[in-house]
Amino acid sequence: MTSPKSPIFTDLYELTMMYAWFVSGTIQKQACFDLFFRSCPFTGEYIVAAGIDDALLFLQDARFSPEDIAYIQSLGMFDELFLAWLSAWRFDGSVHAVQEGTVVFPGEPILRVTGSIGSCQLVETALLNIINFSSLIATKSSRICMVAGFDAVMEFGARRAHGPDGALSASRAAYLGGCMGTSNLEAGKVYGIPVKGTHAHSYIMSFSSELEAFRQYAAIFPQSTILLVDTYDTIERGLIHAITVGREMKRQGLTLAGIRLDSGDLLSLSKKAREMLDDAGLSDTLIVASGDLDEYSISDLRRKGAPIDLYGVGTRLVTGNNSSALSGVYKLAAFEEVPGRWEMRMKITDHTDKTSLPGIKQVYRIYNENGMMVQDCIELESVGYAQPGAIPLLSAALDGGILIRPIQPLSEIRKMVIRSLQTIPAEVARISNPSPYPVIIGTALAHARAALIDQYLGEKDGK
Repeated sequence: MTSPKSPIFTDLYELTMMYAWFVSGTIQKQACFDLFFRSCPFTGEYIVAAGIDDALLFLQDARFSPEDIAYIQSLGMFDELFLAWLSAWRFDGSVHAVQEGTVVFPGEPILRVTGSIGSCQLVETALLNIINFSSLIATKSSRICMVAGFDAVMEFGARRAHGPDGALSASRAAYLGGCMGTSNLEAGKVYGIPVKGTHAHSYIMSFSSELEAFRQYAAIFPQSTILLVDTYDTIERGLIHAITVGREMKRQGLTLAGIRLDSGDLLSLSKKAREMLDDAGLSDTLIVASGDLDEYSISDLRRKGAPIDLYGVGTRLVTGNNSSALSGVYKLAAFEEVPGRWEMRMKITDHTDKTSLPGIKQVYRIYNENGMMVQDCIELESVGYAQPGAIPLLSAALDGGILIRPIQPLSEIRKMVIRSLQTIPAEVARISNPSPYPVIIGTALAHARAALIDQYLGEKDGK
């Protein structure tokens, strides 16, 4: 993710709230906010939390530039004292967060931000933007890769992504979620993601014959020749010409790495292609498929025995197809009305799915003897969770606005994600009709929530 460089990447109402607190003299009162997801995307039952490290770096580095302040001043809404305060602003609070790539579930805080109410509120928009999109794409990627295999999916979505930054962010998130590589050269440069790619139909069409185009490509890239065979006629021309080149390469001691199918009935075409390649003595040549693929179409192809080795997935991955956005929210959970005394806060609505959990909390995870996830518990951190083997998911990441937790290389995060995905119970991880994962509310938190609800409803009734 190319994180925003300035806290001006925010909604206007964050500044109007800050100004109200500034004028009233309460802007430095301490607050605690939780960032969590209300629900899972893609009718699934889990989320891969991504963008955490980018969010931490944003908090550490964000500053208003003189140009930012000049623009805010031009709005005519804020006085000079507030503008001077913004000029000197930096985030100096603390953050507890799950590790980048952690598998999480709805309602669980994945980022706990503590600091002055003004600072914590200002960064809401940026944090949600960074984490929501990255987590959406990482989750989609994980679903596709768990069906196809983690060494079998390449992300090909740059041209269909939501803008240049969307493409770069999606490439990072897709790799983190399990993809083996990307076609996006910038993502390779910025993040060190392995880059993959061969040629397009225009390359074939620029030659007087398809066979000439294939021979030229094989001569230039003999160690990584993958030929796109559906420019004119996949079976009668493309495959026959690819086999001709494959045999010529074999006589030179080389191997035709693969052929790519980009359109048509991928099931029947891949079966026919495998048969023809094997009959020609090219059993080492892989079959690559692309063209509007996702976890459902790949699952169907595999179930029906399509002999496809690699998948290039683009549009339906990088756009979060079927779920346009992730429901991450950022809510006040505790407030220090009087120095040294925290008071719990929660949002209550008629829609129970929008009711938040109060207090400063921790999330605990239990694994069974086989290393599989069994249950999570959300509990007040001051109380803890006495269950043997419970592992806290939130750890200190930022203190005084300074990063205190190492950021791992993206390739190592991907490995951790793959390991974690394999600990989700199969009935929870499946792409169709998954079972909910048990997330319980700790006893102390449940009592605190009930007491606050009674208190708020009593105030509403005038008691």
